[in-house]
Amino acid sequence: MLKSRFLTAGAAILATALSASTALADITILAWPGEPAESAFRKVLDLYNSTEGAKNNSKASVIYFSQQGFKEKMLADVAAGSKEFDVMLTATYDVGLYAPFMTPIDDLVTDDVYKVVSKNSIETQKYKGKTYGIPTDLSLHFLYYRKDLIDQLNTDPAWKAKYEEISEKILGKKLSPKPADQWDWDDFIASALFFTKSINPDSPVRYGTVLQMKNLLYNIMLWQGTVASNGGNWRDKDGNITVDSPAFKRGLEIYKIITDNEATPGDSSTYEYGEANSVFGAGQVAFMLQWNAAVPEFNDATKYPTVAGKLGLSHEPAGSEGPKTHFHSLGLGINKNTAKLDEAKAFLSWLATSEPMKLYAKEGGSPPLAEGLMAEIAGDRPEMLLMGEHAAKYGFVMDGATSAKAMGIYTNMAENFTGYWTGEIEQDEAIANVVADMKKAFAQ
Repeated sequence: MLKSRFLTAGAAILATALSASTALADITILAWPGEPAESAFRKVLDLYNSTEGAKNNSKASVIYFSQQGFKEKMLADVAAGSKEFDVMLTATYDVGLYAPFMTPIDDLVTDDVYKVVSKNSIETQKYKGKTYGIPTDLSLHFLYYRKDLIDQLNTDPAWKAKYEEISEKILGKKLSPKPADQWDWDDFIASALFFTKSINPDSPVRYGTVLQMKNLLYNIMLWQGTVASNGGNWRDKDGNITVDSPAFKRGLEIYKIITDNEATPGDSSTYEYGEANSVFGAGQVAFMLQWNAAVPEFNDATKYPTVAGKLGLSHEPAGSEGPKTHFHSLGLGINKNTAKLDEAKAFLSWLATSEPMKLYAKEGGSPPLAEGLMAEIAGDRPEMLLMGEHAAKYGFVMDGATSAKAMGIYTNMAENFTGYWTGEIEQDEAIANVVADMKKAFAQ
């Protein structure tokens, strides 16, 4: 009997030890690279590891892939059964592609979560009725501009006259300057020409704007506001491909006119987010289209003293249908292959609470906060209110752009449209190549 009691006690001790061992497991998170979100997320992990993680002796660490090929590598890894990361990135535009390799987290989305992140942002992380991610960032596009330069353009008679002369000479129509929030795409082009020193030797900056034309799918997301604002879409209501349209041709021509007139840096075909920020932040251009994530950088006088205090923000220029902006949410979900499901869920449950989300916003992330928390941080991050307004008024998602085929379509567009902007192929060929790829993708 005594021996039996010892065996029973020993089994209990062993079970406790094994349970503790499981609770001690560390987790790895694969997150989206790029500042300021990257630095902000590291601060969030520090908070987790010193509080919630410390309680359970569990540490969370983060890894990053290069933006170039990020999604392709992540897909290849999870499809091959990789356990290199337990928590992985998800996004509105590819949740359908990754859902088969992820674990739904509907059990984590409680009423308390909706008090922290907006309900509509949770909806952007769903596929076929199941939730796959906790949204961490709302991504859309602003027109960033130098208030000092645009204000002078609208008040200086000599600048106005020069602007009219340049627009008539190059665009064939005399345009007058307008405030940035009243621009259409002709105003965008004319302003880019005016502020280009090779065209206007009196320009205080070297180029009017900086375009992101690297063969990269995210650059197509940034560009396609030119299309949507003119009524363009990937498909019509019957599912027919509508890329060979005046709206797409107009969007392509906007970038082409600026490129051919050297109103963007000559190596813009290699530019993406970081390079564009560097050029704008160094005071080499007057304005640009950029993701909302860059706002905290340009309000930091230690990082970009040339721009800090002079930054203006507006919606994208208008087309025939008014202003439009691509938008989506990024989030974090669970790799189906993980052997640390409980730990991954514990981290995501903690992440969806007020303290980490407010810290993330304070440090430069762009979480889609619920109304109450948004009001709390608006004093430090006023552009976040603008994000919500623009998403509601101007946000669009192309028809078919949340399907499992979306990433491949974006990639094909990037290859062909970059080729057109750099003069490698003609516009008709670029469009025909994209249409053929989309018909194949959607089995038409």
